[in-house]
Amino acid sequence: MLNAAGDAAGAINIFRTKFFSSADPGRTAKHVADPLRGSAAKRINMFLRWMVRSDEGGVDFGIWKQIPASTLCCPLDVHSAKVARGLGILKRNASDWKAVVELTSYLKTLDANDPVKYDFALFGLGLYEGLRK
Repeated sequence: MLNAAGDAAGAINIFRTKFFSSADPGRTAKHVADPLRGSAAKRINMFLRWMVRSDEGGVDFGIWKQIPASTLCCPLDVHSAKVARGLGILKRNASDWKAVVELTSYLKTLDANDPVKYDFALFGLGLYEGLRK
């Protein structure tokens, strides 16, 4: 199982490699990011959040029981990045994989078992409340 953000980057890279092994990726390649090349892999991390986490609000389905929520990485978008920077929990200026690792590491200090549960709060503060750096 995955136990660190570095492992998640490797697992996502392996998925990407296998996904495109049988056909030319064409325009699809830009939608399946590779964190080993620096991408924050927002779409993949969001999809993993939906499939792995379980919540009472029904946003996260929690149907992939074999992956622990503790191994997830926080999806990083423009809203959550600005809020995290504004709160001082993300120091890195670039919104890349290193920023994902930094943010997720901080969130693990709040809840090591489910660090990604804070994603929607960060996103919502940025989008709806206008909290920005």
